[in-house]
Amino acid sequence: MLALLAAGVALAVAAGAQDGPSPGSRFVCTALPPEAARAGCPLPAMPMQGGALSPEEELRAAVLQLRETVVQQKETLGAQREAIRELTGKLARCEGLAGGKAPGRAAGKDTMGDLPRDPSHVVEQLSRSLQTLKDRLESLEHQLRVNVSNAALPSDFREMLQRRLAELERQLLHKVAELEDEKSLLHNETSAHRQKTESALNALLQRVTELERGNSAFKTPDAFKVSLPLRTNYLYGKIKKTLPELFAFTVCLWLRSSASPGIGTPFSYAVPGQANEIVLIEWGNNPIELLINDKVAQLPLFVSDGKWHHICVTWTTRDGMWEAFQDGEKLGTGENLAPWHPIKPGGVLILGQEQDTVGGRFDATQAFVGELSQFNIWDRVLRAQEIVNIANCSTNMPGNIIPWVDNNVDVFGGASKWPVETCEERLLDL
Repeated sequence: MLALLAAGVALAVAAGAQDGPSPGSRFVCTALPPEAARAGCPLPAMPMQGGALSPEEELRAAVLQLRETVVQQKETLGAQREAIRELTGKLARCEGLAGGKAPGRAAGKDTMGDLPRDPSHVVEQLSRSLQTLKDRLESLEHQLRVNVSNAALPSDFREMLQRRLAELERQLLHKVAELEDEKSLLHNETSAHRQKTESALNALLQRVTELERGNSAFKTPDAFKVSLPLRTNYLYGKIKKTLPELFAFTVCLWLRSSASPGIGTPFSYAVPGQANEIVLIEWGNNPIELLINDKVAQLPLFVSDGKWHHICVTWTTRDGMWEAFQDGEKLGTGENLAPWHPIKPGGVLILGQEQDTVGGRFDATQAFVGELSQFNIWDRVLRAQEIVNIANCSTNMPGNIIPWVDNNVDVFGGASKWPVETCEERLLDL
C-alpha cells in the first residue's frame, strides 16, 4: 500500500516539474476520510489551470482511486474467506460422516441433508456431495484468479490463498478416494455375503435333492429299511396309514438289533384311551412280549444277536389265540390274550418307540435300537406256509391293511431310510 502511494506521489511530482510551476507556489493536501470516498463525496473544488486538472487534483484522485480499490478488495477477500470457512465446515462434516457417525446425530446443523440408511447409498450420496463441493471450490478458485488478475493484490497474499485452495482441493480429493475405497469394500462385503447365502441355499437344495433321490432310489418301493441307531426318546418312524377295526391280524417284519439288555420296542399301536392296544416289546431282562389291550403274552423269540431275523405274530379275538414265528418257524402259540376284544380303529402306529399317549411320551429305555424293514399287517391269520414263503423270500406278499412302501413311512429325530434287500443281507449274516 505504501509503495502504491509513493508511486502516485512520484508521478504527481514529475507532472508538476514538467508543467513548470512558478517559483514560490505551494501544494495544499487535504485529508479525505475513507467513508467519504466510499460514499462518493465530491472532491473539493480546486483551481483549474488552462482547463486541466492541477497536479494536486491528480494526486488526490489517484490516492482516492487506490483507496477505493483497496476497500473493494478487502470486501471481496472477506466474502471469499466466509465461503472458504463454509466449505471447510462442510468438509469437516463429511469427514465425520465418513468416520462412522450416524446421519442426523451430529451436534450442529446438518446441511448435507438426510442420508439413506443403506451404506452403499450413503457412500454414493457423500461422493455426490463432495463432488459438488469440489466444483464449488474450482469455481471459487477461478473467480479468485480472475479477481487477482484484475486487482493488484500483494503477491505473498495471493500465493498464500492459492496454497490454501490447493490444500483444500487435495484434502477433498483424498476424502473422495477414501469414500470410493470404502464403497468398494462395502460392495465386496455385500458380494461375499450374497455368495455365502447362495452357497448355503445351494447346499440345502442339494441336500433336499439327495433326500428326494434317496427316497426314490430304491429298486422297488419296498426295498428300504428304517435305521434307528441310538437309544433315545426322539428317534422313530411313523406309519401314515392307520388300522380299521380288526378281529384278527398278522404282523410280520424284518429286524436286526444287537442292543442289550432287551431290543426295545420294534412297534406299538395306540388308540385314545388305550396306549397299549398292540405292542411288541423286549424291555430289560424280560422276554419279548406281545401286548393286546394291555394284556400280555410272552413270546419265545430270540433276536438280539445282531443278525437279520424275520418275525411274525398272529392273533384272533376268538379265544385270544396267538402264534409266534421266527425265520419261518413257529416257536410258540397260546390263547386267552384279550379274548373277544376287537382292535380299535383310528390309532397311531409307531416304529421304534413305545407310546404312553397316542403318538408321544416315549421312554428312551424302551426304544428300539437297530434296523427295521418289511413291516406288513394283514387283517387275517396267515397260514404257516405263507409265513414260511415270506421268510425265505420265495414270495412277496405285502400286507393288505398296512403295506411296507416308501411313501407310507415317515422318519423323525434323526432316524433315516436306506436302500436294502433284506433277503440278500440275511444271506450275508448266515
